[in-house]
Amino acid sequence: MTDSADYSKEAEPTAHSVTHEDSGSDEINVLDLAGELWDPQKSNFPLVTNLQSLYDSIRLQLWGTNMSAADLDWRSVCWSPDLALFCAVATSGTGNRVMTSPDGITWTSHNAALDSNWRSVCWSPELSIFCAVSVSGILNRAMTSPDGITWTIRTTPVDNNWICISWSPELLRFCAISATGTTNRVMTSPDGITWTIRTTPNVIFSSVCWSPELLLFCAVAKSGVSSLRVMTSPDGITWTSRDPGNILEWRGVCWSPELLLFCAVSSTGTRSRVMTSPDGITWTSRISPDLGIWYSVFWSPELSAFCAVSISITSPSIMFSHDGIVWHLVLASYQDGFISICFSPALEIFVSVSYLSSNNMTMKSFSLP
Repeated sequence: MTDSADYSKEAEPTAHSVTHEDSGSDEINVLDLAGELWDPQKSNFPLVTNLQSLYDSIRLQLWGTNMSAADLDWRSVCWSPDLALFCAVATSGTGNRVMTSPDGITWTSHNAALDSNWRSVCWSPELSIFCAVSVSGILNRAMTSPDGITWTIRTTPVDNNWICISWSPELLRFCAISATGTTNRVMTSPDGITWTIRTTPNVIFSSVCWSPELLLFCAVAKSGVSSLRVMTSPDGITWTSRDPGNILEWRGVCWSPELLLFCAVSSTGTRSRVMTSPDGITWTSRISPDLGIWYSVFWSPELSAFCAVSISITSPSIMFSHDGIVWHLVLASYQDGFISICFSPALEIFVSVSYLSSNNMTMKSFSLP
């Protein structure tokens, strides 16, 4: 093949066709064009909407179990974003009633301040401490820790069965509720060290949470007349009873900032073992997909979902909802007495602990690949 091209000078540019210039004869005028500029035929491939929501729902159907640090009656678990650490407390054991984990998989035992029956633990980002409360002990039913490893016992004003604790960043205040006592079933503390008793209705309270958007504590109870099974407080000091309209045994409550909604779960009832409220005052019953013994509920902003666990050993132990109204049962979930649940935003996983000490199990949802 012979190349006869002349490379001795630069090629001259080809002149633009005059018929394309100044509304030439072959120029398309789109100014007055009418009709559709796209193919109206339907694609053979369906459009998938809300793909992220669909993916999150699939993730919430996938769970796995792991060995706990010891065969104990684990009652509560929380997450510290500052330490990137899960912390759980137990009501049984000798010198090992605390365990921690960086990933919800590998757990390490630690000594509690005392071998008391520790029922609830929470984290204060502002104070950089864990605080746990107990249902046993003599005027020493609280303990604190900066790392989940070294714990210090704290004096409490009365020997009530302190069953749940919550932290308010806006008030810089811990609030603990009790299942026993008279009209003294709440105590508050600015630091986990000094505690003050507050006046409350005389019912068996079971769970308390804080709403930053409403600047409100909300507590639920498992006993008492209907008008006393919910109470709210703007400061943890002055409490007002609310009527949820039913007399179920409410065991857990949490708040969703994204939905601006409280959600509570019950261990009794027919199919209405969930209720929601936008303000802690007006409550609406919701249908639960199973007659599980629902004990704990937690909200995940990252997955846009509530997730609840049940202590039942005869039916699935997990259900979730993206709005608090429509609930989905995780059919493949484990039936092993899971009693407390929390969420790690950093790991994007739920973690739950079991009170059935013989099974030595924890449970977590799947994280992103």
